[in-house]
Amino acid sequence: MTKAELVEEVTQLGDLTRRDGEVIVDTIFDAVIGALKAGDKIEIRGFGSFRIRQRKPRIGRNPKTGAKVEVPAKKVPYFKPSKELRDLVNPHEAAGKSAPSSGGNAGAAT
Repeated sequence: MTKAELVEEVTQLGDLTRRDGEVIVDTIFDAVIGALKAGDKIEIRGFGSFRIRQRKPRIGRNPKTGAKVEVPAKKVPYFKPSKELRDLVNPHEAAGKSAPSSGGNAGAAT
């Protein structure tokens, strides 16, 4: 899904103009980005959480030349989905864990 498709989805949910949908989506994205820049964690119940992780400096390798390259330490955004989101994306796994298994031959003719 692209940002334009997300704006269209928001616009269709209510009696909103396309511009109103763009403002809503941009405001949400700006709030998430601003919080991450400030070092805050964002938690959206039932969806997941966003946070910043610190990567240590390391020695990398240029894949074209094979030369060693110093990669500096940096901060990267990280998203951790909630259990509810994981279960919605993988319904067969959630159903398998919650449903008790039967004895196998229940109701078999003898």
